[in-house]
Amino acid sequence: MSEIIQTIHKKDAAYPSLLKETAEPPEKLFVRGQIPEGLPALAVVGSRKPTRYGMEATEKLIRELAASAELIIVSGLAVGIDTIAHKTALSCGLKTIGVLGSGLDRASFFPQENWGLSEKIIEAGGAVISEYPEGTPGLPHHFPARNRIIAGLSQGTLVIEAKEKSGALITARLALEENREVFAVPGSIFSIYSEGPNLLIQRGAKLVRNAKDIADELNIPMKKTDAAEQLEGDEKILWELLSEETSVDDLVAKTGLHAKDVLTLLSMLELKQFTKKIGGDAWIRA
Repeated sequence: MSEIIQTIHKKDAAYPSLLKETAEPPEKLFVRGQIPEGLPALAVVGSRKPTRYGMEATEKLIRELAASAELIIVSGLAVGIDTIAHKTALSCGLKTIGVLGSGLDRASFFPQENWGLSEKIIEAGGAVISEYPEGTPGLPHHFPARNRIIAGLSQGTLVIEAKEKSGALITARLALEENREVFAVPGSIFSIYSEGPNLLIQRGAKLVRNAKDIADELNIPMKKTDAAEQLEGDEKILWELLSEETSVDDLVAKTGLHAKDVLTLLSMLELKQFTKKIGGDAWIRA
């Protein structure tokens, strides 16, 4: 793919409108690809060393959003949560924007292992952008500065996993300073990677359990979805059995699953708003 780098000045019509509204927008942006606009944008940021929980949470939330809403995913193309966010967005057909703390040319690009991912982002109609010109290395102080661009491009910022002192929390703070929404996925009190999100929730960030928590806050219209098309495996089997009021014991008898597993599946279906408990141990489709 061509390494053509465009330069967009703040006065240009192509300059992102949300970023222009921020306190310190870059005077110019260097761009590879096409910056998508016209749809809500959500920044997704987190640890460079995510746990399995963080990886699965990132994939789950973006897939849920893609299944029922149209939006753009913004992140920093770093290893870890950023990479998972970009890859999941692409696999779901969402456009995505990567914001670098280095030049966009191949020699300067940081991190080098994500050059191929940047090509896929551009091929899918997204963009890779930076305020740093060609030949600029990814120096440590560039990354806190680039985080204001990630937050500035987005209506909201979602923090998946992060230590209490991390770049992801800098992005969240910058989003708050611009009166943008901040979302956080809660985590274990025993994990250092949940310290950041849990602290944000304690300070008033929106606790996120599913895509609807994000869409409701950002006023993103959610497409009506058919559970039968979304569900598979044991979840789908349980949902099909709930066409009428059914007890947990009945579900255990009909499926052969352990009661603990049935209750776990029912809880997951309830979070997805496909089932509801109607008293005692009886459940039915929502």
